[in-house]
Amino acid sequence: MRRIRLNRLATSAVAAAVFVSMAACSSSSDSSSSTSSSGTETTSAAPAVVTPVIASVIAAPIAVPATDKKIHMAYEVMLTNVLPSPTTIKSFKAMAGDRTLFDLSGDKLITWMKVFGAKERGPVIGPGQSAIVWVDATVDTRADIPDTISHAVDIEVAEPSPPLIPQTLVEQVATTKVDKKDPIVIKPPLDGPHWLDGDSCCEVQGHRGAANPINGQLFLAERFAIDYVQLNNDGYLYTGDKTKTESYAYFGTNVHAVADGKVVAVVDNLPEQTPSIGATGLRIDEYGGNHVVQDIGDGHYAFYAHLQGKDGVKVKVGDDLKAGQVVGLLGNSGNSDAPHLHFHVMNGPDPLAANGLPFEIDSFELESRLISNDALGPLIDDHTKAEYAPDVDAGQRTKESPLIRDIMGYKVAN
Repeated sequence: MRRIRLNRLATSAVAAAVFVSMAACSSSSDSSSSTSSSGTETTSAAPAVVTPVIASVIAAPIAVPATDKKIHMAYEVMLTNVLPSPTTIKSFKAMAGDRTLFDLSGDKLITWMKVFGAKERGPVIGPGQSAIVWVDATVDTRADIPDTISHAVDIEVAEPSPPLIPQTLVEQVATTKVDKKDPIVIKPPLDGPHWLDGDSCCEVQGHRGAANPINGQLFLAERFAIDYVQLNNDGYLYTGDKTKTESYAYFGTNVHAVADGKVVAVVDNLPEQTPSIGATGLRIDEYGGNHVVQDIGDGHYAFYAHLQGKDGVKVKVGDDLKAGQVVGLLGNSGNSDAPHLHFHVMNGPDPLAANGLPFEIDSFELESRLISNDALGPLIDDHTKAEYAPDVDAGQRTKESPLIRDIMGYKVAN
């Protein structure tokens, strides 16, 4: 939904002007390559070129098949302008050899790029400022997944210094390996028809665009997070008074474990919020509301958020769960303005200080898809009926990841 969210913390950074001095240096004859912890490759054999905008990949992309029959590699690139004058990003491309996997220019840059500290979105990175670019590189088949992805950034500097820094140039930066491991396959967390994916990968909405500065680091825990709400048979989200939880027929629905694994964290003492009214004054540890974190193996942790409190959470720390077991009841606690389940998989047990990992749901029915992101908000704000996209390839799906606006039917085996 437009405002249904776990957390959408505004990222900020204090950027100081950086002055670059050039000095003659001896070149190295070492032609070996190295890979940083982020997965970005550096090659010392490459010729020395001045790049006023430096770049790095936050985490190496992991390819995951999705319901649009494409394979998505969702990741982020950090750009920093090291000059004491502004630099404009004219275009940004993710490349695999001569193949363009993702292309940003014009208005798309405004959506898919965010300059830290800027009050308004735009393609200009100020002196010493950094920006994040969200990338959704796609291919058609697994055979098309590249080993590495490079990035071509077309820039224009406000104060050129030729021949070292011309006014315009295309930088080749931040080559990253693609992580070839398979995403984890899970069971659905909910049962029944008409479950709407109100906010998830891979468009830059609330979850995908949440870059949270926690404990001195930048985390993207919600990279693949989903907000689930359920439409009724007539296509409405609720009936009656939208400020009452009982108006949402799916409030109190069972939330199921998506895999076997041990419970490592539980919060069950937070109140329900009033639907249609956003929560205020929450501490950072209250954003997820009542929630459960489950270790589902191989460095993957499942996060079930905004559950009902007290008797609404059905497990405790240390419980060994089986896939399909009831974890709790769908609620409206924490940073929530309508009953929903926030679900994501992450690489650590802390819901915020972790990075989101892709996942595939083993089996489900793709029923339909909401026509646009603009149709999400009115479902709760104006009690509008869902408007469905035409020509959706509906039907049974196996081992795919849901995309934003998908409407799905799930069946949990007892």
